[in-house]
Amino acid sequence: MTPPPRILFFGYSEVGHDCLALLLERDDNVIALITHEDNPHEKIWFQTPALAARAKGIPVFTPEKVNTPEWIEKIAALRPDLILSVYYRNMISSKILALPTLGAWNMHGSLLPKYRGRAPINWAVLQGEPRLGMTLHRMVKAADAGAIVDQDGVDLGPRDTAEQAFRKVLPCARRVLARQIDALLAGTAPETPQDETQATYFGGRKPEDGRISWTQSSAQIFNLIRAVTDPYPGAFTDVGDARLMVWWAEPDSPATRGRHGRPGEILSLAPLVIATANGALELTKTEWRTAPVPELRLGQVL
Repeated sequence: MTPPPRILFFGYSEVGHDCLALLLERDDNVIALITHEDNPHEKIWFQTPALAARAKGIPVFTPEKVNTPEWIEKIAALRPDLILSVYYRNMISSKILALPTLGAWNMHGSLLPKYRGRAPINWAVLQGEPRLGMTLHRMVKAADAGAIVDQDGVDLGPRDTAEQAFRKVLPCARRVLARQIDALLAGTAPETPQDETQATYFGGRKPEDGRISWTQSSAQIFNLIRAVTDPYPGAFTDVGDARLMVWWAEPDSPATRGRHGRPGEILSLAPLVIATANGALELTKTEWRTAPVPELRLGQVL
């Protein structure tokens, strides 16, 4: 009897958890998980694949750098027939991708070819996208550029936060993998090349990228706030040496309608209303990160 294909799973985040859990529920031959140590400076608000792996006795490895000669040799010794990467945060070298006879495949958090790169859900919310999804594709040297096997998407609301968008999109990954895993293991998965003319790429995001530019429109600033609000690092504006975190705002409230001023100008203190390039925002959930808290005044420009 031919042994079942050996699957090496690279993954992190709750997407990685759910996809690995599906394979384990099916009793697929997952030989190991390669993942990341949790970052002590990051808010871990999601389940990780290490939980699912350890519950089933699957070996878990957390190399800081997976593309070293040492780790390439270790991975080759595992003799994977198929590599599946789901929200693994580091690029995997071509030498590793070439090891499995059934190929290496990635689950990406966008409807490729749009939003290649890092943090696709945050970027999509920031850009005001009305729809988002998950894409299973072949892994190649360039990030998220390989042929598409399958996609599944959902509609986003104009007030969805990035976490709400993530929760809506999360089931798409499991649905796609459930539809295609047998074809992947049989070496018969359908592949459609990506349309490079439609491709967009976005890089990783840092906490500093949450800085509000009041010269933007109300809609642009609101999209930034909802894209990085809790559990992400948050949007902010500085007042002198003090930092004001803006966890939520309203672009169209009774306090903002018809209000205009210089971008960043404080138009009202209670409620706190700040002028933008084309109107105003009411800041409804804020937090001072530094002390002492400065005294704000009408007409002040942030």
